[in-house]
Amino acid sequence: VQLVESGGGLVQAGGSLRLSCAVSGFTFDEYAIGWFRQAPGKDAEGVSCFGGVDRVTYYADSVKGRFTISIDNAKNMVYLELNSLKPEDTAVYSCAAARSRGYRDCTLTPGIIWAHKGQGTQVTVSS
Repeated sequence: VQLVESGGGLVQAGGSLRLSCAVSGFTFDEYAIGWFRQAPGKDAEGVSCFGGVDRVTYYADSVKGRFTISIDNAKNMVYLELNSLKPEDTAVYSCAAARSRGYRDCTLTPGIIWAHKGQGTQVTVSS
């Protein structure tokens, strides 16, 4: 299982970015996908996830209505659209995969269930 993120950068508050995650070694039928972020000095935070038997999508309250997760099965890509960015969105963003067979949904809780993670991509939002 491999995940490689790209698309981070420096953007002004109110701006947008699209993060990409190239995945390999698994199918979206067997694994849930999540995006997590970690700012300096803070704990990792679940931003969005998709997966499980019910193919649900969850967003953290802090990003609901501004961020959108999407999956391109044909290209083995996962995306996270970040809109209306705020300085508090500054963090390293990582995509992760978790085995989801037998689970109805996904979880935003960081933990060992998210066994596979990419190296992360830096998002910096200036005020």
